[in-house]
Amino acid sequence: MSKMWGGRFSKKTNPLVEEFTRSIQFDKKLAEYDCIGSIAHAKMLVKRNIIPKKDAAKIVSGLSSILKQIKNGSFKIDYSAEDIHTVLQNALGKKIGKPAAMLHTARSRNDQVSLDMRMYCKKEINTIIALSSCLQASIKEFSKKSIDVIVPGFTHLQNAQPVLLSHQMLAYCEMLARDISRLNDCAKRVDVLPLGSCAISGTSLPIDRGFLAKELGFSKISSNSMDAVSDRDFVIEIIFCLAIMAMHLSRLSEDLIIWNSQGYGILDIGDEFSTGSSMMPQKKNPDVLELVRGKCGTLYGSLAEVMTVMKGLPLAYNRDMQLDKEPLFKSIGVMEDSLEILTAMFKGLKVNKEKAAGLLQDESVYATDIMEYLVKKGVSLKDSHDIVGRIVAHSLENKLKLSEISLSDFRAFNPKFNKDVYELLDAKKSVSLKTSFGGTSPKQVKKHLNSYKYGL
Repeated sequence: MSKMWGGRFSKKTNPLVEEFTRSIQFDKKLAEYDCIGSIAHAKMLVKRNIIPKKDAAKIVSGLSSILKQIKNGSFKIDYSAEDIHTVLQNALGKKIGKPAAMLHTARSRNDQVSLDMRMYCKKEINTIIALSSCLQASIKEFSKKSIDVIVPGFTHLQNAQPVLLSHQMLAYCEMLARDISRLNDCAKRVDVLPLGSCAISGTSLPIDRGFLAKELGFSKISSNSMDAVSDRDFVIEIIFCLAIMAMHLSRLSEDLIIWNSQGYGILDIGDEFSTGSSMMPQKKNPDVLELVRGKCGTLYGSLAEVMTVMKGLPLAYNRDMQLDKEPLFKSIGVMEDSLEILTAMFKGLKVNKEKAAGLLQDESVYATDIMEYLVKKGVSLKDSHDIVGRIVAHSLENKLKLSEISLSDFRAFNPKFNKDVYELLDAKKSVSLKTSFGGTSPKQVKKHLNSYKYGL
């Protein structure tokens, strides 16, 4: 297997070094991008009269044939090669002969791999944004179908106030919208052409980087050759964005696991997205959600891995940077799989309205409504908070629901209580009162649903 270097060496590479430094097992994922970048590079070289037209034509034709094989899956990868760049260079040499040796003119693997990674990241960012928008749409449709379902909202995982289930689910659409915004912003920094930086200092050959940027669809060109070949900020930033998104999906999964549990029973995950127990025949486990929750750790680990690799590197390129690919590829794979399976799962998610209503038998969830009732009658918030706290304590001590406390007892706590206080002890009434913008009232939630734009 021919290498892209070696003239300076008098001894063959030790087989242990060959195996230890080889990256083809994972950078093969970049084959398509490497081929596309090489075609553009060859076109630029002939445009600038750096290589002969007839040789450039053979290079472009050969690479186009290889690219076609890569896309249809018929291209055979030699796993004894050092990396994907070597594989494609050797494949081109076998196909067209000596002209293949001109392809690497005014180019280093340093700027070549950065180009490949950026092209790969641009495509995958768009894929993840599209999948995120699909999950938003799936959550929205679920929310529409369950618009009348009221559940106890939690703080500290304790009953807090009644909220629409759809309001809680749409909170995750907001999180996804921020995730998409971060990825769109990150994409601007990925969209920088490094090709033409060569190994470290640029080249004395009359290359045209503007032509390359236009040919490959980059909006900007790197302005410092040393930074261009050693920059992996874009890799770190993508994994960071995905780590936050994974945290959001983990929280979503946890909420669904809780609502699906037998202690709550509000949601039922479809059989097709559940698994069973090898010992307990009755079990129906939310393994998909547990794995989405667990895989968040993969993203966190990948972020720490690449940050640690890069933390002490001097300028410019160092072989350590080879180690950025596996965590990046793994992170993107985990995220795309998680988004896809959650989108499909939401379509079959069922709601048990009776169970949801049963969870609202604890009338202490209306305490805030009673407090605001007093505020509206001119009692200060601090005094109202204290009064309602004592009313709740009274109900617990006497094992009474709030609705079972007599009006005279209510008035003993504050004379401004009237019969209409009992109207507040109703879930529908409670959510309907939350009319502030962004609140849980049906009117506000429906407005949110109707105005929702995916991807924002």
